[in-house]
Amino acid sequence: MLNLEAEAAASQDRVFSALADPTRRRLLITLAESSPKTATQLAHDFPISRQGILKHLDLLAEAGLVQSYQQGREKRYSLAPEPLNDVSAWIDALSARWDERLLRLKAFVESENEPDAE
Repeated sequence: MLNLEAEAAASQDRVFSALADPTRRRLLITLAESSPKTATQLAHDFPISRQGILKHLDLLAEAGLVQSYQQGREKRYSLAPEPLNDVSAWIDALSARWDERLLRLKAFVESENEPDAE
C-alpha cells in the first residue's frame, strides 16, 4: 500500500512540476482548445523553437498530461486530462480540510464572544 501512495505522490509531483512553467500551461490550453497538433504547428503559436516545444512536450508527456501518436511522418500531440483530475481531487481534499479548520475557528470565536449565562 505504501508503494501505491509513493507512486501517486511522485505522479502528482511530476504534474505540479510540469504545470509550474507558463509555457507548458499555455501548451496545455492550446491542446485543450484544438488538438491534435504537431510540434511544428504548436511552434507557430509560441516564441520558441520547435525543439523547445518538443522539450516542453516531453516533460508534459512524462507527467501524463500529453499523449502522442504517429500519423505518417508526423507525431501528433493531444491533451490527456486524467492527471489533472487527480490533482484537482487533491486540491479539493486540501480545501475541505481548510474549510473544516475555519469552521472550528469560527465556532471557537463565537463561543468566546457569547455572554455567560448567570
